[in-house]
Amino acid sequence: MNISEINTSMLCDLYEFTMSNGYIRSGNGNKTAVFDLFFRKVPDGGGFAIMAGIEQVLDYIENFRFTEEDIEFLKSKGIFDEKFFDYLRNFKFSCDVYAIPEGTPIFPNEPILTVKGPIIEAQLLETMLLLLINHQSLIATKANRIVRAAEGRPVYEFGSRRAQGIHAAILGARAAYIGGCLGTACVVCEQLYGIPSVGTMAHSWVQMFDSEYEAFKTYAETYPDSCALLIDTYSVLKSGMPNAIKCFDEVLKPLGKRPKAVRIDSGDITYLTRKMRVMLDEAGYPDCKIMASNSLDEYIIRDTLIQGAKIDSFGVGERLITSKSEPVFGGVYKLAAVEENGELVPRIKLSENVTKINIPHFKTVYRLYENQTGKAIADIIALKDEKIDFTQPIEIFDPDYTWKKKVITDYYAKELPVKLFDKGKRVYNSPHVKEIQKYCLKEVENLWEEVTRFENPHTYYVDLSKELWNVKNDLIVKYQK
Repeated sequence: MNISEINTSMLCDLYEFTMSNGYIRSGNGNKTAVFDLFFRKVPDGGGFAIMAGIEQVLDYIENFRFTEEDIEFLKSKGIFDEKFFDYLRNFKFSCDVYAIPEGTPIFPNEPILTVKGPIIEAQLLETMLLLLINHQSLIATKANRIVRAAEGRPVYEFGSRRAQGIHAAILGARAAYIGGCLGTACVVCEQLYGIPSVGTMAHSWVQMFDSEYEAFKTYAETYPDSCALLIDTYSVLKSGMPNAIKCFDEVLKPLGKRPKAVRIDSGDITYLTRKMRVMLDEAGYPDCKIMASNSLDEYIIRDTLIQGAKIDSFGVGERLITSKSEPVFGGVYKLAAVEENGELVPRIKLSENVTKINIPHFKTVYRLYENQTGKAIADIIALKDEKIDFTQPIEIFDPDYTWKKKVITDYYAKELPVKLFDKGKRVYNSPHVKEIQKYCLKEVENLWEEVTRFENPHTYYVDLSKELWNVKNDLIVKYQK
């Protein structure tokens, strides 16, 4: 079987099948459960992450089913009951699914996706939900850091050839666009998602010709309206820049055209771009942009700009598409409640590692914004059916250090999760990726600068409602006896 032909419903950890078989055998298969997907730590020590991957979650769940070929394979393992195969053969998704929209800044421990419904259905989704959300949220978060480091200069995703596989390249480019990149080198992403694909030439183009100037001249004659030259094949300052200027003078200027850009992919980009800017300006091309690429990340970009580099845009590859500095997002999928006698009963996982204690019950998340500035003040995780009067001042408190309290006034509240599926029926249409990007950048602007620092950011307040805190605390006391 070709990997492109796999049924993603089978992309499960084996324990999802063994537990589901056990639920049927024990008569618990139709018991309603609530699972939360959340993460515990922001990558790179950042102050926030970016939610991404919902469009693919929608497609995955809509197409969730098992074929006879899948069932025959599972039969070959010899560990499942016939009733389980009948269940898979007649599978019909019937859960409610909620999620925080793509592009939203998200924070540790709050439920970013929730599944409520028959426990087998919710359990079988685990691996793919984590795979889709973890990967794209990781790349969108990294991209947003890099874009912010560029301080308004365009950033383009150049990492397809370094991505860990076909889908990582495509969905990574999509996530990078959500995070703020203006385009990608990956052509199929424009075909699939309308994300602008960009690119000009490689060093091989220059090497193909007998001289660097001939390579530049031929390219300029071929693309006079979008001429951008790669000038570091041999020597940026001794040959690349002089030959580019000569090409602009002798090919473009007679045609009444202006060069778009020159790009370097190696060397000391701070030193070189300063020299390049002087040469271009003196030659009469102050409008010619300078682009830099080559193993860049947010720290290198920030430092080169502090040092006075004359760079107008960046192409960022491997350190973006793989989030090289911290390549794991760390999202988890945990049981939060189970229905007993018609009521949802909270469930908790305890651990000696307190960061692994989950927040129990069926929940939602509210974000409080300051009326005057529109800045986000805090998030409150509350019981799904809890009634909170957001027209009145509200007291928030740290769920771990409960004496740390603050009264919020002059604010408005927004419930973050939206409903994706209602009893198995899709009820949410994903916005176009360009709208998601626009929303993302606006929401990041609504965070205080202290939260967006690269080093030692302010810890954004994610608090529990009093009712939810009581539920969690009571369960901890109950299971520690």
